[in-house]
Amino acid sequence: MTKADRSDIDALAADAYALQNSGDIAGVIEAYRKLLSVAPERPDDWYNLGYFQKRARQYEDALASYEAALLHDIRGPEDVFLNRAVVYADALRRPEDASLELEKAVAANPDYVPAWLNLGNLHEDRGARSEALQAYNKALEIEPGNALALARVADVSEIECADAPIVGRLKAALASRGLTEMDKADIGFALGRLLDSAGEFDGAFAAYSDANTASQNAGGQRYSRQATEDMMREIAEVFSEAVPVQATEAPSPIFICGMFRSGSSLLERIFAAHSKVTAGGELEIVPALVAQQLNPYPRSLLNADDRIYEKLKDHYCDELQRMGLQPAFTTDKRPDNFLHIGLIKRIFPNSKIIHSVRNPLDNCLSVFFAHLDPRMTYAQSLESAAHWHFEYERLMAHWKRLYPNDIHDVFYDELVVDPKPEIKGMLNFCGLEWEDACLSPHSVTGVVRTASSWQVRKPLYQKSSGRYRNYRCHIRDLVRLLGETKP
Repeated sequence: MTKADRSDIDALAADAYALQNSGDIAGVIEAYRKLLSVAPERPDDWYNLGYFQKRARQYEDALASYEAALLHDIRGPEDVFLNRAVVYADALRRPEDASLELEKAVAANPDYVPAWLNLGNLHEDRGARSEALQAYNKALEIEPGNALALARVADVSEIECADAPIVGRLKAALASRGLTEMDKADIGFALGRLLDSAGEFDGAFAAYSDANTASQNAGGQRYSRQATEDMMREIAEVFSEAVPVQATEAPSPIFICGMFRSGSSLLERIFAAHSKVTAGGELEIVPALVAQQLNPYPRSLLNADDRIYEKLKDHYCDELQRMGLQPAFTTDKRPDNFLHIGLIKRIFPNSKIIHSVRNPLDNCLSVFFAHLDPRMTYAQSLESAAHWHFEYERLMAHWKRLYPNDIHDVFYDELVVDPKPEIKGMLNFCGLEWEDACLSPHSVTGVVRTASSWQVRKPLYQKSSGRYRNYRCHIRDLVRLLGETKP
């Protein structure tokens, strides 16, 4: 290589590196492509290209770039195998391929804890409790102080009393020094779940409260009532008119939405038991459209014409196809899509919206008890959860005024008491005939990727209905805000 050649390559590399923190992902990808077109022997830059392609949702390209990094003998290949596994599992719905990549990762480095944790996740997704526990314990064996590994062990453990050994391990870990705020959150939510299952409700509430404080500290953000109200109002103003049904439109997905922890996962499992329905899971397609193509949302759609929505529809369908799915009778179960019903109805005017509804006290308490992303700041206190619930109800009322015939409420608390009427109404609404298999959603096999994956694998039960009563002395303010109704 000549001196001039080296100078050119260094300049291209400098351009790519300079763009990495610019937010211009397309520009970064183009810069790395230019660099690698003249210097393909640079494995670290293939890895960087794959990373940005993954962020841009160019998943097949990302896999190819990661493979090029491996072919050029990148140091630490286990990290590349892990990234390929994440693409296969999270984006392409190919868990078998993800598992193979993780096996390659631990073969390359048997002490690579992230691979063991991800293997445990894959086992959980398919309901293999003992295999998941084995993978998580392997991670703990390698790193005894790994808080996430311990929390995952607890999450797949079942106990009968509050003095079970795993509870003691969690408490000891919380008392140790050197934990990050996210470590405290991981362990605290796991401890709360076990104490709740053992009937130790005072201890569970204390654990959940401390875990939410840690999660808030880790995220560094506080819930803003004003920002929530402004967002909901702006969405309603931009999508203020109904879109007429199209007589010739092809079938669209079935959208399941509502509050998180309202029973949406159970509804999808019921649909999955039907012979004509494919469970898509918590698809990120609509939120990704909003974040990556429609920013600032929803103002970017003011005065948008039909051509824009047609392009968005094509993009949505292309994303489905990439995952091996077809729009017709595929469920898109993303609870917070209730924010985007106006957008969904413009992309798919004939779409049917299944709205999962749960007793507000149970729902807000369950949100407070869930280890959600720290960016979901409304979950970190009962008061903010109640405020978010009010605003959610207000926006849903707006959508129902626009689309009274296209949104169907399914009431969780009635479903678990008398399933057939609720299920039959839901199926009829979607143009599906009754099938007895829908009464046994726990019998459905396959991958379940949701925070309630273990619950939905059990037969229908009523234990979670009226759960708030176990915590009555701790939620007086929540009862005052929301009122007490029958579950």
